[in-house]
Amino acid sequence: MISALNKIEPSWTVSQLIQAFCTTRQGGLSQSPFNSLNLGLNAGDDSVDVLQNRSILRSELPAEPLWLKQTHGITVSTPISRSTLTIGAFEADASVTNIPNEVLAILTADCMPVLLASRSGDVIGAAHAGWRGLSGGILENTIKEMLALSPGLAISDIRAWMGPAIGPSAFEVGQDVLQAFALQGQDVLSKAFIPIPGTSGKYLADLYLLARDRLHTLGLKQIDGGEFCTVNDPERFFSYRRDKVTGRFASLIWISDKH
Repeated sequence: MISALNKIEPSWTVSQLIQAFCTTRQGGLSQSPFNSLNLGLNAGDDSVDVLQNRSILRSELPAEPLWLKQTHGITVSTPISRSTLTIGAFEADASVTNIPNEVLAILTADCMPVLLASRSGDVIGAAHAGWRGLSGGILENTIKEMLALSPGLAISDIRAWMGPAIGPSAFEVGQDVLQAFALQGQDVLSKAFIPIPGTSGKYLADLYLLARDRLHTLGLKQIDGGEFCTVNDPERFFSYRRDKVTGRFASLIWISDKH
């Protein structure tokens, strides 16, 4: 079982129907450098250990999570699109549902997991928002699909929580990343990309600020989270940028059927 100390619950105000948490790297069976609760099957870890870790996680959930094959893209898995899948994981970087006890899951190790929920608790979403997906529109696409599942839902009634990701003091990027966001015309670029002195074309990027700005622009009023840094918290989080060979933790959300 995952103890309360080994999972992080979102700091947001949503319906009691909404259940969500993020795992840490603690509480599993994987050996170094995947120690210990690695949930990623494609990280190079022993698959037997990963499946046992997923079994530990499953004991905390009402159903097996809807694991995605994440590609740093902008495709969203929906109940309708999933109904046509015959075998394997759905290739997408976000998922939405309005079905109780359907557990949405995002795996990360520096990229930002973003959990979304309507105020009434009737529809939820989960997105894998690294810089590629974020600049490409993964959050916009996820919210679009949530609105499609809940006719009459106002964007201002959607809540967002930004889970553990690489923080602004650790996310060194090049001109290509800045350009990807510049093409979108975001107004916060001068605050979100801080030039690194003495290094031409290198910046410290604030993924949380970029995501918050996009969500505000869409019309979201309540955006929580964003206080983490996976790179600078090796006790709790896997970090690809820090370790290269490492595990993945999960951010999960579902609509409870227990009123």
